[in-house]
Amino acid sequence: MKKNIITLIRILFLGLFLFIIIQGRMQLWLIIFAASLIAALLFGRVFCGYICPMNTIMRPVSWLSRKLKWQTNKKPRGIESGWLAIVLLAISLPLMLVAKRVLQKDVPVLIIFLILSAVVTLRYKPEIFHNLLCPFGVLQKLTGRFALYGERVETSACTGCHKCEKVCPAEAIVVDSSTKKATINASLCHQCQDCAITCPFNAISYGRNNH
Repeated sequence: MKKNIITLIRILFLGLFLFIIIQGRMQLWLIIFAASLIAALLFGRVFCGYICPMNTIMRPVSWLSRKLKWQTNKKPRGIESGWLAIVLLAISLPLMLVAKRVLQKDVPVLIIFLILSAVVTLRYKPEIFHNLLCPFGVLQKLTGRFALYGERVETSACTGCHKCEKVCPAEAIVVDSSTKKATINASLCHQCQDCAITCPFNAISYGRNNH
């Protein structure tokens, strides 16, 4: 039931995104994104988990790619540090703002990244785009890492079964090989609740973080 509600929320925000783009109000979406960066200080990267149209599109694309056995576990070489996402951020935001002010036109940067996210996910796991290519994720990481609230692991209930690791779309949750306990990286976590829904021991829940 919870999973269906979360999916519906994502679809509604995808519809809102498309409506805003069709209306030529791209700057309105940038305002929503800017507000989400502030919200991430309190609630974590909820924008990435619920609002971002790229994430919403990538989920069914990733499912399809796995079914067709197109998706690989390999990572593209040369971008492991995330430098490319920073470069794309440095190019895309000024391009959108300058084009609107100088040319009085909207450059469809967001649509380009929407298509790119889907194409990349046809071949690679979602975390490749989320962590290494998404320019907007760069900013979400900065504020999300200080989130007051977020998904957290109750270590006494965690058995280290790795099920949470397998469903996380951002490699935000890792089971330590020595302690057999899962830990969540707040800067990467999308607060999507995939791990909490999957955990058979109810060891993961949303609450106040202990930084």
